[in-house]
Amino acid sequence: MLVSIDDLAADLSNPDLVVVDCRFNLQQPAAGSRLYAERHIPGAYYADLDRDLAGPRTAETGRHPLPDVEDLQQLLSGFGIGPETRVVVYDEGGGALAARLWWLLRWLGHTEVSLLDGGFAAWCAAGLPISTEVPARRKGRFVARPGSMPVATTRNIEAALGTARILLLDLRSHDRYLGRVEPIDPVAGHVPGAVSAPFSRNLGPDGRFLPAAELRRNYSAMIGDRPVAEVVCMCGSGVTACHGIFALELAGWPGAGLYVGSWSEWIRSAGRPVERES
Repeated sequence: MLVSIDDLAADLSNPDLVVVDCRFNLQQPAAGSRLYAERHIPGAYYADLDRDLAGPRTAETGRHPLPDVEDLQQLLSGFGIGPETRVVVYDEGGGALAARLWWLLRWLGHTEVSLLDGGFAAWCAAGLPISTEVPARRKGRFVARPGSMPVATTRNIEAALGTARILLLDLRSHDRYLGRVEPIDPVAGHVPGAVSAPFSRNLGPDGRFLPAAELRRNYSAMIGDRPVAEVVCMCGSGVTACHGIFALELAGWPGAGLYVGSWSEWIRSAGRPVERES
């Protein structure tokens, strides 16, 4: 699931490896592609969160609904990804954005995908090669099989309110969860009953993932004896929630659900309840 910078550097010339840069800034959407153009891991393709890893917004959806499967299949085929291709995804650091592509690939049935531990920051800090060259599109044969990872809808979350049927983990910062700040969405707070589980707690001070045993201890305090099938991760728009799903699997709990719409979809209707710090 995780690949080190040294292992990736040693394998870069492998023709069965595809590397994808997922750097993005939610508040400056053009920043990621600009950073990629300036420098990136040699041979890496670029996937834009808004353009490639999400579908068009509607009046009912959150900020990053799932992309059209055929569009995503075409993109991944153009990267040269086929059934046996090993894919490594990365972003600037801790994987909060790259985890979205990790999850999408897994949802589409592609299991040979890993996150670069420490991301581009760790790569550069180690003095490893960088490039400005954009690789040519390739002819892969990616076959999408959507549905290989569980998804929760707003209707599912509404139906579970006030019950113990699911454990909803909110991967946003604790201050956003409490409603103290809200830098992106028009309403602050959290879904009633959700548990604060900021994605940053999955990482050490160096931006790398905590050891699996430590992640397991941390999540055990929230999950207890509950089966992972009852665990659903959310965030602002279904992006950093994927980081939680990744960390749970790393800790030995594969199969947590993703609430794709997350907070930005929940607040689309003024009739849905919201809790915040009093």
